[in-house]
Amino acid sequence: MIRNAARAALGMVLFAAPVSAQPVPAAEPTPRAATAKLPTPNAERVLVIGVLDKVSSETRDLTLKPGETVRFGKLRISARTCEASPPWQRPHTGAFLQIDGPVRDNTVKRLFSGWLFAESPSLNSFDNARYDVWVRSCAMRFPETGPRTVVVGKSAPAPAPAPAAAAPAPAPSAHSEN
Repeated sequence: MIRNAARAALGMVLFAAPVSAQPVPAAEPTPRAATAKLPTPNAERVLVIGVLDKVSSETRDLTLKPGETVRFGKLRISARTCEASPPWQRPHTGAFLQIDGPVRDNTVKRLFSGWLFAESPSLNSFDNARYDVWVRSCAMRFPETGPRTVVVGKSAPAPAPAPAAAAPAPAPSAHSEN
């Protein structure tokens, strides 16, 4: 019973405290739009995919950038984007591909549209009787440091000097010279 009364009293004190006396949460720093701190723009990434023609046993590695389309046999393979995890994380590489090819009546239709992953090809695979397509790599750059990077062995930068305080204005004197 005493605990409940203490909790209620504490709640009343906190509720009744003026807003100016309550702690203000620290504002999150706004991210800077420095291009050196961002990963590679989509247009500069380089994707390598492997393609196999099961009938002719031809295998090729094709290199393309997001937005490009390549042909292999009767397939048209369009890369929309690719992603790779940074080197300090567990490796994951994926690409969003759209694959068009002939169907039974020799018309060209979309056979596949989705993500393919290098480390887990069975997670989402391109299933075709004649062709296999898989992701080999996606080349990207990553910033070496970020806003929350901690470098061991280096001291923190010195704080910026505080602006000089303005000198107080002289007080009016009691003596007047007229």
